[in-house]
Amino acid sequence: MFSQFESDDAAALFEARFGTVERLASIATERNVDAVLVAGDVFDAQTVADKTLRRLFNAMQGFAGTWVLMPGNHDAALAESVWTRARRIEAIPDNVLICLEPKPIVLKEKFTLLPAPLTQRHTYSDLTDWFGTVPSNDGLPRIGLAYGCVQGILPGDIDSANPIAAGRAQDTELAYLALGDWHGTKRVDDRTWYAGTPESDRFKDNDSGHALLVSIAAAGALPVVEAVRTGKFSWRQVELQMAVDSDVDGLVDTLNSVSSDDVLQVHVSGTCNLAGHRRLTAALGAAGAKARAVVWDSVALRLEPTEEDIQALHADGFVGEVLQGLRAEQSDSEPEVARDAILALARVLDSQRSRTGAAA
Repeated sequence: MFSQFESDDAAALFEARFGTVERLASIATERNVDAVLVAGDVFDAQTVADKTLRRLFNAMQGFAGTWVLMPGNHDAALAESVWTRARRIEAIPDNVLICLEPKPIVLKEKFTLLPAPLTQRHTYSDLTDWFGTVPSNDGLPRIGLAYGCVQGILPGDIDSANPIAAGRAQDTELAYLALGDWHGTKRVDDRTWYAGTPESDRFKDNDSGHALLVSIAAAGALPVVEAVRTGKFSWRQVELQMAVDSDVDGLVDTLNSVSSDDVLQVHVSGTCNLAGHRRLTAALGAAGAKARAVVWDSVALRLEPTEEDIQALHADGFVGEVLQGLRAEQSDSEPEVARDAILALARVLDSQRSRTGAAA
């Protein structure tokens, strides 16, 4: 997941997840909640290290109440899974409830939980169908916990795996339906929400990095839902088609404004002169030292040296002709090769000019 980052940045982003669980535990304690519900994908994969398993459960110690964890598609409840391994190494604390079966659970006489865990990575039947078969005669609010795609709500969801019927909460008399899969905070209807990931893990702008604080006064009452910030890092994506000098100014301002909690991805295309490219390179270097991580993609950026650039480099005669030829070659099948050659030639000319100036 973090392979696009340099190793130290990837390690810091991975480490942040444990800190986020600790913050979530602290918030749960401060708000005196009855339980923390996690709707799937507690782990990224079935193969996470035993150390990671133990660290996750250790990070939860700040909340002594009940944690309810349910498998999603990355950590499905297979016959042999990350969950069976966690039990085998005795990593699961007593206050952590793992929902591996679709059966009702009464928690603290406060609410009845109806979980719909995935027992395989993908299913094409609605695992929440059984919610409607459970009698609602105990007078407690009923809360559903499911992982999947609410039909007709998310982009491209009609043929998606792990479908969930729209209106499921209303059809089965749920007070609230807590959903996992979508990585951002999203309201589906008054009783149905995706909480999203408590720590952002991708550049898509989907309002991630939150937990939902849900208050239910009584069975039948509408839930009161509050998004609470839990994430440490702010992931931002910038896409810019460059054409004029002011585009360089804007991007330099963006790079200069980053903070230590920023994770920035920049896609740059269009054209830029050599002077502008120097400014971008300098700003990128400074931003990389301030931000948690900067991912830079300028493959589609074409260099257009101006006459002023060429004069400043003293690229006259044959050298000037080579530079003009490289500029024209950026239209070929491998434009980045010609662009890199222009930059290399510019560096050589700059170096020669610096040595000449020093000698004078």
